[in-house]
Amino acid sequence: MPILSDVLSVFDELYPPARAESWDAVGLVCGDPDAEVGRVMFAVDPVAAVVDEAVEWGADLLVTHHPLYLRGVTSVAATGFKGRVVHTLIRHGVGLLTAHTNADSADPGVSDALAEAVGLRVTGPLIPDPTDPAGRRGTGRIGELPAPEPLAAFAARVAAGLPATVQGVRTAGDPDAPVRRVAVCGGSGDSFFDAVRAAGVDAYLTADLRHHPVSEAREASPLALLDAAHWATEWPWLRSAERELLAAAGKHGWTLDTRVSTQVTDAWTLHTPMLAAAP
Repeated sequence: MPILSDVLSVFDELYPPARAESWDAVGLVCGDPDAEVGRVMFAVDPVAAVVDEAVEWGADLLVTHHPLYLRGVTSVAATGFKGRVVHTLIRHGVGLLTAHTNADSADPGVSDALAEAVGLRVTGPLIPDPTDPAGRRGTGRIGELPAPEPLAAFAARVAAGLPATVQGVRTAGDPDAPVRRVAVCGGSGDSFFDAVRAAGVDAYLTADLRHHPVSEAREASPLALLDAAHWATEWPWLRSAERELLAAAGKHGWTLDTRVSTQVTDAWTLHTPMLAAAP
């Protein structure tokens, strides 16, 4: 059985903290580097329900994509939900590790997993990392479908490939327009429209699309846009990270149990269709 510092070394190699954005907060949040690790759970969000699941399952380490803390704090008192999360983790001997933007740009990373989930063959990054001589790392991915299909069919493919949320998949574009080459970005991606247009793709799949960027993007080109829930676009990475950890465990001769949380921690809980206005 490895100790926590051994497992951290694997994650630091897969998702180097130095490659995180300057504003990000990644790495070990709590945990004893000398503690034995036999069970590792993966989740998108370090919220109370996920932490309770990790405790109930007997996890020694919880790996999340989203950070618990993005800004410095002067207290972790259990007077707020974040402090209560820290207290619960420490009380039950569960470490917390975050891999956020360092996992976004990794090879394979968050957008590779998103592309795989919707049936795309990745051909390269949307925005390459200039420090990567192999040209595989970077923000977002460009991929191709096995054959062109109508936008409506691709939207259905996305809805089937991602975990269900109340939002579903919103689509902007001609439902009959052919889609073959697609850009994807797990998480919020409406700041990358310039790169998407320059890539010459038929469609762009991401999350958190806002009205004005979408309106302007649709006016500028026939690019089709697909907007899924933020949580749903990042959840596939959990399976990828699990596979990478288990592969490393096999090389080192470690015995590890792993689990990917299937709790839907997307913030939206109800979708009410609007009725057509009376004539």
